Amino acid sequence: MYISISKTKDHNIMNRLFILTTSILLVLVCSCGDRTAKNLELENYFSVDSSEIAVMAYYMARNNYAPEEIPVGKLTHIIFSFTEVIDNKMAFRNAVSEENLRQLVIQKQRNPGLKVMVACGGWGGSGGFSDMAANEENRKIFVESVIDFINEYEIDGLDIDWEYPGLPGIGNPYMPEDRENFTALMKELREAMDATGKDLTLTFAAAGWDKYFENVETVEVMKYADYMNLMTYDFVGGNQPFTAHHTNLGLISLEDLEGTDYLQFINDSIVNKDEPDWQPRSIEGIVDFCLGLGVDRGQLVIGAAFYGKSWKVQTTADSGLYQPTMGSQRGWLSYAAIRDSMENENGYARYWDEKAKAPYIFNSTDSLFITYDDTVSMRLKARYAIDNNLGGIMFWEQSQDTKEGNSLLDAIFNVVNN
Repeated sequence: MYISISKTKDHNIMNRLFILTTSILLVLVCSCGDRTAKNLELENYFSVDSSEIAVMAYYMARNNYAPEEIPVGKLTHIIFSFTEVIDNKMAFRNAVSEENLRQLVIQKQRNPGLKVMVACGGWGGSGGFSDMAANEENRKIFVESVIDFINEYEIDGLDIDWEYPGLPGIGNPYMPEDRENFTALMKELREAMDATGKDLTLTFAAAGWDKYFENVETVEVMKYADYMNLMTYDFVGGNQPFTAHHTNLGLISLEDLEGTDYLQFINDSIVNKDEPDWQPRSIEGIVDFCLGLGVDRGQLVIGAAFYGKSWKVQTTADSGLYQPTMGSQRGWLSYAAIRDSMENENGYARYWDEKAKAPYIFNSTDSLFITYDDTVSMRLKARYAIDNNLGGIMFWEQSQDTKEGNSLLDAIFNVVNN
């Protein structure tokens, strides 16, 4: 059993009373033949009210990681991914997801403070947003479907993962009016969710780079959202011709890249307006940017990656960092796989970039470079969120963590719960 440490004596007493009351209620519920009822042992009461910050996990039921294996007592929120916009309604693409979500909701018995939410959209599932949000009638259909969905699955909130308003993303329909339509959608969702009388959470996933915010009425949207989940990962695109960190906390300036071919590449992309802007990104940089827009720091949730990205490089200089690649990204690696066979094993060596506050791995024999988060960078991110009074930390995604001790989630929880 692991019990969270409350901020005050009164919180501690209230938590114990809550656990006792909830335990009694759960016994009563489980004895009434509920279709999803199971007798699960109470592990912990851990919620955003009893911790300094929110700890949010996105979760896909994959990688042989079942809902009952998730350490839910170390999370304040878990966001099941994904539903999509289908015929202007929020729905699953397949029936398997329905049962997986029901099994996830059951896990609240193990942590009654946990909020179970669902995400709508994602990189490959955002194609229906722009047309749905374009007029009031379509938005009404969507919002009503969201409320029906929340009631059907007995969940605690919604995460809008529209990738992206005003931008094509993977090749989705989009229009300039997405900017205002996204605000209207969030407003109508907030009003409908509040009208239920339940304590429902509304969040949205935002890109971790400046251009995204040109297409969002950020301050207006934040009137209706509880949190903005900054996707501060994938800073490096799969087709970028140089390696770099993909989820670094530390701010990297152009001056830090002096003497590298990577700097020349970035400068060329800035001059050539037809090219993507490859300026180095960071959590510290985008948080400062959002604060400058007027976002309440208590609504900002920074992102961490439970996966790595890899490239083959043309040279072994500087252990592969900021070096030209041999083609597109080679793939995505779960943290579980990286730790099991690549951290200082099998020809791979782990390195630490003090400026970026981020690790990376390089295999000089295979010329393979991997950028990722480890327990050290994860602790730094959690501490950064607390020290800067941010809303919390989230990560993509739970099934990619190791099931063994000293996991990435453990690293976050040990900081937050200390």
